[in-house]
Formats: sequence, structure tokens, C-alpha cells
Amino acid sequence: MSKRVMVLLADGFEEVEAVTPIDYLRRAGLELVTAGIGKNRLVTGSHGIPLGVDYTLEELAKEGRAGSWDAVLLPGGMPGAANLAASKETGALLKDMAASGKLIGAICASPAVVLAPLGLLAGRRFTCYPGMETGVSGARWTEDPVVADGNIITSRGAGTAALWAVALISRLLSPAEGEKVARSVLLV
Repeated sequence: MSKRVMVLLADGFEEVEAVTPIDYLRRAGLELVTAGIGKNRLVTGSHGIPLGVDYTLEELAKEGRAGSWDAVLLPGGMPGAANLAASKETGALLKDMAASGKLIGAICASPAVVLAPLGLLAGRRFTCYPGMETGVSGARWTEDPVVADGNIITSRGAGTAALWAVALISRLLSPAEGEKVARSVLLV
């Protein structure tokens, strides 16, 4: 059975941080859906690029499918990360995922803006966009491009999105599958 992954998108998301893992994880054969925050199925990135989503998080919640995933991914970007943080449904989903030991991936501003206020980084190592870590307490920031601590994998920004995607594939499937995708896109 394939692993199931949801990528949450809110207006103002960073396009590279969303599309790169969507593409790479689908190349790896993972079942991946995009879910938008709000009522619209068209979400606009921080650089004005619109992206259609498969569902809204509200639709998935009404169908009872909001928590049926092996992983949830949070692109960064501003105000995208702030819009994710403002969503009560997103907060509830992330708390449920964390309590179930499911994988949570966050990049750029999202570790600091979304995960930290929910207490999900407490006692953990993490990375994020440089300067965003100053608002996080009770966790240890590192400059590494990708940091895995328990069931949370964080990354720094658009330039590290491919490495983040490969780390997610390696965790969800296997390091060999992560390496296979990395080689197919000439990342290594």
C-alpha cells in the first residue's frame, strides 16, 4: 500500500517549496494530494503564481479524511506560513498528526511560524529560513539545510526544497528511493 501525503497550501505560499516536493514525491510513487486552506480550490503563491489544489482542507474534514495521511507538508513563504498558522483546521490536523507519530515536514518560515506556536518543536532540533529562528524558544536551531528530529523534518528555504523532498522520500519509502529520485533529476 502506498504512503499517503498531503501538502497544505495557503495564499502566499512559496511556489518552489510547494511544487518541488509535490513533483519529487509523485516521481517516487507516493500518493500525494494538495489541500488548500479556505474555500477556494485556487491558491496563489507569494510570487503571484496560481495553483489549483485537489481539495480544500475543509472538504477533507467534512469527508472525515483530514487525518488519514502518513505525512503532511507545509511550504513556507509569507504570508503563506502566517495563513497556515491562522487556520484552526491546520493546527488541529498538525496536533493530531504529531500525536499519532506521523511525519510532518515544514520548510522556510513554516517551522517557526506554524510548528513552534503549536509546541511541536519543543525540545527538538530544527532549521528554518535564517532569522525566523529568533522567535522560537525551547528548540535548537541549526544551519543545516535539512534537519530530521523524530517525526518532524524541517528545511531552510526554496534553495533547499529538493534536498528536503529527497529526505522526505527517504523517510517515507527508503533511502534508496530518495537516492533514485535525486539521481533522476540530477540533484546528485
